Amino acid sequence: MDTVTITMKNAPALYLEADTISPDAFAGKSAAQIAELPVFEGNNPSTLGKYFEVTGNAGATAADTRIVVKGDVKRVKYIGFRMTAGEIVIEGSADQYVGGWMKGGKITVRGNVDAFAATAMKGGEMVIEGNAGNYLGAAYRGDWRGMSGGKILVKGNAGSDVGMYMLGGEIVINGNCDVHVMTHAEGGRVIIRGNAASKLGGQMVEGDIYVFGSIDVMMPGFKPVDEVELTVDGTKAKFAHFIGDTGERHKKKKGVVVYGNLYKKI
Repeated sequence: MDTVTITMKNAPALYLEADTISPDAFAGKSAAQIAELPVFEGNNPSTLGKYFEVTGNAGATAADTRIVVKGDVKRVKYIGFRMTAGEIVIEGSADQYVGGWMKGGKITVRGNVDAFAATAMKGGEMVIEGNAGNYLGAAYRGDWRGMSGGKILVKGNAGSDVGMYMLGGEIVINGNCDVHVMTHAEGGRVIIRGNAASKLGGQMVEGDIYVFGSIDVMMPGFKPVDEVELTVDGTKAKFAHFIGDTGERHKKKKGVVVYGNLYKKI
């Protein structure tokens, strides 16, 4: 795998939309060609090379390309946008929409990510070593298609609205999570190893939520069913099992009503 390193040299005064920072866009290009890729600072068109020093040449395909992002990119949006293969390593924190609509490959963020990371993610892997902002793995504003595949690991905490409209895939949060987890979800699963605030599974149709810590307030639409022993993310434990949201419409499979599942570690 060939590595391209881009290092911030001229921080934008406004936010930089850089959806071309992707193995798919870099593939087959030299450092000089990569520097000419388009970006936007606000609504002003520019090139990647105005803001980043580019070293190394990309691989022949996205799968052969690794991108290392260095410097302060807290004002850079859309890194890894729609990527299908390859790897991106962000050595600090990044702004919104990291890995938005990604289909494959791997993104590692050594710091934090802002809102809407992995929006509508379809595949691949994302590892966030710090904290995640709001709407992780959620749908785009005004859409109903959230994350449908792939895996996200957050080693720190996550904000609100994680997995909103989630359809599939997995999100693991090692820390705590704010309100509104898997709202409107129709599949997938979210594992919270820390504590959860409230409003978990609101209008949830299908899918699974696992909480190892405390839940501040349970949704009234979740009904206790039983206690089960499960192995979740490599940990064997006993959980109280709830189904819901009972106030929402639910489909049937072979004549049996399908609910979402919420498991709270006992």
